Amino acid sequence: MSQPEFKPFVSPYETQREFTLRAVLIGAVLGIVFAASSVYLALKVGMTVSASIPVAVLSITLFRVFGRPTILENNIVQTTGSAGESIAFGVATTMPVFLLLGMEMQLLPILVMSLLGGMLGVLMMIPLRQGLIVKEHGKLAYPEGTACADVLIVGEQGGTTAKTVFLGFGIGALYKFLNVGTKLWAEIPTRMLTFFKGASVSAEISPELLGVGYIIGPKVAANMLAGGMLSYLILIPAIKIFGEGITTPMFPATDLIRDMRPDQVRNAYVLYIGAGAVATGGIISLIKSFPTIISAFRRGFSNFLESRRGKINQEKILRTEQDLPMSVVVFGSIGLVAAIWLAPILHINAISAILIVLFGFFFVTVSSRITGEIGSSSNPISGMTVATLLITCLLFLAVGWTGVSHRAMALCTAAIVCIAASNGGTISQDLKTGYLVGATPRLQQIAIMIGVITSALVIGWIVIALNNAYTTVVPSEHPGYVAVMPADAPTQVAPDGQTYRVHYVSEQISGVLAGKYLVDQSNQIRYLVDPGIAGTVSQVDGRPVTKFDAPKARLFSMIIDGILTQKLPWGLVLIGIFLALLMELVGVSSLPFAVGLYLPISASAPIMAGGVIRTLVDRKRKTSATEAEFSPGVLMSSGFIAGGAIMGVCLAGLAGAELDSSINLSSYIGSLAEADWWALIPFAIIMYALYRIGTKEK
Repeated sequence: MSQPEFKPFVSPYETQREFTLRAVLIGAVLGIVFAASSVYLALKVGMTVSASIPVAVLSITLFRVFGRPTILENNIVQTTGSAGESIAFGVATTMPVFLLLGMEMQLLPILVMSLLGGMLGVLMMIPLRQGLIVKEHGKLAYPEGTACADVLIVGEQGGTTAKTVFLGFGIGALYKFLNVGTKLWAEIPTRMLTFFKGASVSAEISPELLGVGYIIGPKVAANMLAGGMLSYLILIPAIKIFGEGITTPMFPATDLIRDMRPDQVRNAYVLYIGAGAVATGGIISLIKSFPTIISAFRRGFSNFLESRRGKINQEKILRTEQDLPMSVVVFGSIGLVAAIWLAPILHINAISAILIVLFGFFFVTVSSRITGEIGSSSNPISGMTVATLLITCLLFLAVGWTGVSHRAMALCTAAIVCIAASNGGTISQDLKTGYLVGATPRLQQIAIMIGVITSALVIGWIVIALNNAYTTVVPSEHPGYVAVMPADAPTQVAPDGQTYRVHYVSEQISGVLAGKYLVDQSNQIRYLVDPGIAGTVSQVDGRPVTKFDAPKARLFSMIIDGILTQKLPWGLVLIGIFLALLMELVGVSSLPFAVGLYLPISASAPIMAGGVIRTLVDRKRKTSATEAEFSPGVLMSSGFIAGGAIMGVCLAGLAGAELDSSINLSSYIGSLAEADWWALIPFAIIMYALYRIGTKEK
């Protein structure tokens, strides 16, 4: 029995307002807002959450200020706005690698790679739409895209508002301001376990991490916490216990283990174990999807050839079947490849440009297919980036390209592929939403291109501003190291008020780690300029400092540096590899476990708190998986994430302008501001608020 013909919510023969100026402008603004929050989240925990649903909900309410919108206008808003989150993930997980390789993050290269990668993802998805979205309808669920279509349809029928998202946004922003801005309670309560040498527990009690835990659910959150417990309650104490009697530094650390704090042990040893586990988990996720990958690639390539052979007049095609013409895809892709190759700031040669095309088309296809099966949140973009880096670096090593410039070239290659694959998965969800509501694909494809451009213009500023705001300059001396300085070296004023020359170290030598340093006139290092992203300094003058851990960037840096310099501590990496394999053997998904092992336990603990609340809410509410995607709790959590992250970006701007001390109110409550129990009270309040909203009746 043949399936009935699919009929979208808006008939193909019906004409409504769709691609309007107000829709594109609102979508672009919301895209920038969620791009900023996604950058913040990706730097903290190496993940983002889909922005399509909260953007759609916000659109439904905001549009009423400008007159009643059509459902197709709201769809253009969410399509335009979703580009920010997908590009943000690619940028935030790859660009900080420049800092770890002893280079600077520069605005123009970030902008160029964001634009090129984002556009490449859009163009390469166009010929796949017919095969993946239309022909596979009923087989590929595209869960976020389907849920977003439900939100738009319910909104059109007058059954939903954005009050919950706005409430979450306000609570998240206010909490973050009082916590990080005024410092009325500790941001990361920490307790050393005195009865257990080297063990510690901590929690970064932030609304955005609580929201992430609620959205990803208890199972993934528990896996992440288990990885954090292995790191902080087993591995670090074991290293401290066994290393107590060692009288010389053990590679790769330069300090004695007995003199190291738990966070220093983590940075020196456990991060390499975590890197091996994360890389293995990403590759395993790809291997599991291998049948899907082959099928998707075959179907995508076949569909591409069929589209090229088609001679149908676009004017005779139904509105809901009109894509951008293949001439735009072909010549646009050729133009992008030429731009990648010829852009002098990227330093990419012809071989890397070819690799970008091959990996780009392959992984956009894979990303689109996997997104259709398991959703954007489970899409292993990191694993695809790891695979790109491994193959690229091994090819470079085989031909002897191991210099600093080649490391940057390998990074740029992987970064563009990462952004393209991430955006390819996102636009797949958008096109599925459009297919269900009856949108015009051609207009959606143009809308997401606009979203790529507007988001790319600001993401670079955000990443650099966050890094600068939390960069610390601390004394650092290495008597046995003499810097080789060019005559035109830039200068920088140090905390002592004197001007020093800036020196970049691209790889560890004579005990000096890769990074940025300040040297005096005798070419001796006096200060370390520790970046705010992926920095190693956790305390200044005995006080803790805020840093963004950037777990995925650290992983990518280790792969590039380890393969091309052949100095990777493979023993530690192999421990991580076999830990990931062990998890798979006992039936535990290795990737979230590995991410928890890699992250500080302070990040996993509040995520687990969100997962626990999700469990309690789901037990009380009996909803389907699709309904759960836009339930009150998920919308509230999206607001928490956006509000907390946006306020975090604003506070980072105040810190960068050295105005943050003017709002510090901690002196008014004395030692209470540092008490762990005091910090847990406001966090418990927002946990209760999330539970109450999550259990509300529709």
